Amino acid sequence: MTNVLVTGSSRGIGQAIADQLAERGCNVMGHATRAVDARTIAADFTDPPAPQMLWQEAIDRLDGRVDVLVNNAGLFEDIPLNASDIEWLDRWEDTLRINLTAAAQLSRFAVRHWQQRESANDSSGGRIVHIASRAGHRGDSPGHWHYAAAKGGMLAMHKTIARAYAAQNILSYAIAPGFVDTAMAGGYLESRGGEGLLADIPLGRVAEPEEIADIAVFCALDAPPSMTGAVIDANGASYVR
Repeated sequence: MTNVLVTGSSRGIGQAIADQLAERGCNVMGHATRAVDARTIAADFTDPPAPQMLWQEAIDRLDGRVDVLVNNAGLFEDIPLNASDIEWLDRWEDTLRINLTAAAQLSRFAVRHWQQRESANDSSGGRIVHIASRAGHRGDSPGHWHYAAAKGGMLAMHKTIARAYAAQNILSYAIAPGFVDTAMAGGYLESRGGEGLLADIPLGRVAEPEEIADIAVFCALDAPPSMTGAVIDANGASYVR
């Protein structure tokens, strides 16, 4: 059975990923700021030690083995350019810590875990799936410098992991969604004109969480190793590279 740790699994994309992985027979351990059920570990990523505590508890509860890490947890909050200096910096640091630094910490723990397994003659490797964003390619609104910077950093980190550890069968995949119909994005969509914003999406609608989950599950379980390092765009053709 494949053991999977999914961060930010209490709602939206993360919940859809966790549900679909469980349907595929995986042993899924979720994460949220507060534990919502017996399969969810509580960890607040604004606290620097929290990712390490999450990883160790996940290892303990998954019988000493994690095969797949899904870095999905995220924060998407506006901060105006003319906010106070301390407010702007606080929001920047919280967003970078939740969206990027925690993912980096967990990715490091995962890579080391798989390297240790290899040294114990277990060459099965492992997979990381990063839920990034279209913003990592094209930027975001004037109130979301921090979010775009975090997601751009996630994409660069993902590519570095893929290049560095492919020979050890440690694989990395990234997904870059555009707008997704989640609670996190709903308020932003409304503030930017609601339905009028769809004019920028040739598909004519935002993605559903289940669509992003379909891609994440493919990357976690089925994607060929030769795809390591790939970034899969899912934005309704609103950004085509």
